[in-house]
Amino acid sequence: MTQHPEHCLVSTEWLAARLHEPDLRVVDATYYLPTEKGDARAEYEAEHIPGAVFFDIDGIKDPSNPLPHMLPPPEIFASKVRRLGLGDGNRIVVYDRKGLFSAARAWWSFRVFGHREVAVLDGGLPKWKAEGWPLDDRPVVPMERHFTARLDTTKLRDREQLLRNLESRREQVLDARARARFEGTAPEPRAGLRAGHIPGSLSLPFTELLDPKDGTLLPADLLRRRFDAAGLEAGRPVVTTCGSGVTAAVLSLALECLGRRDVALYDGSWSEWGLPGDTPVATGP
Repeated sequence: MTQHPEHCLVSTEWLAARLHEPDLRVVDATYYLPTEKGDARAEYEAEHIPGAVFFDIDGIKDPSNPLPHMLPPPEIFASKVRRLGLGDGNRIVVYDRKGLFSAARAWWSFRVFGHREVAVLDGGLPKWKAEGWPLDDRPVVPMERHFTARLDTTKLRDREQLLRNLESRREQVLDARARARFEGTAPEPRAGLRAGHIPGSLSLPFTELLDPKDGTLLPADLLRRRFDAAGLEAGRPVVTTCGSGVTAAVLSLALECLGRRDVALYDGSWSEWGLPGDTPVATGP
């Protein structure tokens, strides 16, 4: 499907050449943080890659969980994406309006429910637009398609597992938030959370994995250097985390593009760990 291992990324050229292939589906998964101004759905309706459907990260979630956009049960995920015409046998390409931000969360969601033929558009909509590829504002009316959701628990971690890991240190925890948030010197975008990080975790802001020129993921050799510089060890499993499970998926995507298979994501991330309570919090580098 792509130039990278295991269907992680596709280029704008790759997608433009295959837009009209019958088994290909394109997904806009743009998401804005609570502190940002933007209406992702309205922007999608005004301008999207032809044929793209809108994946609402705040809508395709566990309705019983008060935390933001937590992974839904398999039957809810299946019912939501089948209405978008996304199902078994489809090759899915996900993008967002920032370049590489929330698209990785949708990619991870499909992967965690067993759909392997899914990739992220490298550079996202900004690169697509800069290169003059087609855009559309016409409503997309998808035909429902059956989606078989099989939860892969090896790719998912919860609060209790992270608490146990404080003692066992079996897994390395890698935090995608900005360094000032990790160190506890900058406020969280969600009110009511403590500042800092999970004790023993490593800091690697997801932005450090992106090419500043065009927002694409760095080439493999530079990615490896970034992970090495963050202190990541090759032989130990990894759990990615962030503010609410969105940019952690960028780290997961990059690690999978490098061939790592021992990577899980802490879905609750800091929106859960940072709540007032008894979870230990560290500050500083």
